[in-house]
Formats: sequence, C-alpha cells, structure tokens
Amino acid sequence: MNIDPLMLLAVAGGGGLGGMARLAVGNLVARYLGASFPWGTLSVNLSGALLMGLVAGGLGLPDNEADPAWSLLAIGLLGGYTTVSTFSLQTLTFWQQRRGVAVLSYVALTLGVGLSALL
Repeated sequence: MNIDPLMLLAVAGGGGLGGMARLAVGNLVARYLGASFPWGTLSVNLSGALLMGLVAGGLGLPDNEADPAWSLLAIGLLGGYTTVSTFSLQTLTFWQQRRGVAVLSYVALTLGVGLSALL
C-alpha cells in the first residue's frame, strides 16, 4: 500500500494542531467548570462531533481516505482533537470510584449529545 506523502503531511499537521487545541480547550473548560467531572473532555468530544458533522456535510464523505481536505480536517485535525481513550479512562475511573451516577451521566451525555451534534 502506497501512502501519498501529502496525505501523511496533512494528517500529521492536522493531528498536531488538533492535539494542541484539545489541550487548550480541555484546560480552559476545566479551569472554569472544575475537575470533579471531566467537563473538558466532554466539551472537546461534543464540539468535535459537531465539527465532524460540519466537515462531512461540507465536504461529503470521501470515496476513500485519499482526499487531502478530508485527511487534514477529519482524520488529522479532528482525530487529534477528540479523544475516545481519555473518555474511556475517565469512565473507568468513575466506575472504580463507585460513582454510578457520574458513569451513567458521562456516557449518556457523550453518546447522546455527541451523536446529536454529529447529525
């Protein structure tokens, strides 16, 4: 499988920018709303779902992932911005702390509002 160097640059550049944006937004939200609930990660994932919906609506879904704009925005930028791994870890932490309401609230908000934002 040959990968176009332009696609690699698009994904790498977008991923770097997305990761920096995730750090900035997550920290900003946590500063204002506190850290007892993962508001920063929730905000990032929900805004990322909304942005992905806008990107998909604007660009359309590609026939393959070789589209430069899709590679930059959807795979790189939003892939670096949103974070399923942090969501999973925070959910597990709530579970281990026996914070059942927090687990249910976080999962329901992330999935319910995230899917709605994507639409």
